[in-house]
Amino acid sequence: MKTFFGSRSRPGTGDSAGNVISMDRFRSGRTVSPLRQAEAYWAALRDGDGVPKRSDIDPRGLENILEYTFILERIAPGIARFRLAGSHLSELAGMEVRGMPLTAFFTAGARSEIGATLEHVFDTPAIAEMTLNAERRFTAPRVEARMILLPLQSDFGDVSRVLGIMISDGPLGTGGRRFEIAGSTLRDLPKVAQPDRTAAAPEAAGFAAPQTDFVKSRPQLRLVLPED
Repeated sequence: MKTFFGSRSRPGTGDSAGNVISMDRFRSGRTVSPLRQAEAYWAALRDGDGVPKRSDIDPRGLENILEYTFILERIAPGIARFRLAGSHLSELAGMEVRGMPLTAFFTAGARSEIGATLEHVFDTPAIAEMTLNAERRFTAPRVEARMILLPLQSDFGDVSRVLGIMISDGPLGTGGRRFEIAGSTLRDLPKVAQPDRTAAAPEAAGFAAPQTDFVKSRPQLRLVLPED
């Protein structure tokens, strides 16, 4: 039996107890290969230990796995929305997912964990990889999935984007599916300096002028007397 030895730990807790997750259920093997392809492509874009930029991503480099690929944008603590998403994700959700938060793919009980994972990916930064089980429904077939989150820098230099892959194994059935986290691993990367956005912006030139230029001087009066 093939096994995947991973550590499922909530970021910040230090809990790294190992889980043994059976891989036999991923019968086709295709759930692992796209993750490795995406990670190899992402790693090739790195400058030393740095994090690639979103603008470095060329769809031609991911051409054979585009249907499983997505780009996330961080919009709030623990929340990232889909900027781009392949057709496989729309099939999993049962609808177009662009503009939706990543947490929409997860059950209510798993959303706090995926939110904490996202924060770790952005702030550390780190690579996250997860094994997912679809929420069980009476008439729905069993579905497992794998996901990887690879951090990216925005054009401003902050780590606020993610290149991701999500791929399922098993019949999707009809309607959207929501997932629980069966196992996860986090691999920390070297710290990336974040731009300081608290610094005061330089004063705009152009139409701005010193206030003293517009101060009116005291009126000068002259008394005119009629001629005698």
